[in-house]
Amino acid sequence: MKGRSAPPPRPRGPAKAAKAAMEAERVRPARPTEPRPALSLSLQFADARHRARLPRHRVARWIRTALEADARITVRIVGLEEGRALNRGYRGRDYATNVLTFDYERGPAVVADLVLCAPVLEAEAKAGRIPLEAHYAHLLVHGTLHAQGYDHVRAREARVMEARESELMRSLGFADPYAR
Repeated sequence: MKGRSAPPPRPRGPAKAAKAAMEAERVRPARPTEPRPALSLSLQFADARHRARLPRHRVARWIRTALEADARITVRIVGLEEGRALNRGYRGRDYATNVLTFDYERGPAVVADLVLCAPVLEAEAKAGRIPLEAHYAHLLVHGTLHAQGYDHVRAREARVMEARESELMRSLGFADPYAR
């Protein structure tokens, strides 16, 4: 897989094992030598319950990590009613979902809206016993990948997309969302 290195050799002795474990958990950026794509971000809160947990700089970092091209992205955090209406109107599914991606252009710059439903994310994070911040990061990475053409309808596409998500989440210092 691109950007991955061989696992470190196994240390001998408990002190060396502890030091090696600490070294292995260090976060390394996914693309350390490549310049990051430019991002124009609009962050909107129709549901303000998580505004304090989602400062602009953090949301921008999570999205930028997943970008492969310059982008203009609007992130809108909504409640159940708006989430359900959008999912029903655009996908024909009468329930609120965690994230909807509306991609308008993929090149030369990505133009997209990512809509995240705060109550759904909160319930999923609680049920999965994962930090809410990690779940938001994952779904912003997920939506950003969708905006660039990644998909998970077919099994092969899903493997590629999930592997990319896992790599990016680890680079951000979060656990692999598919390792459960």
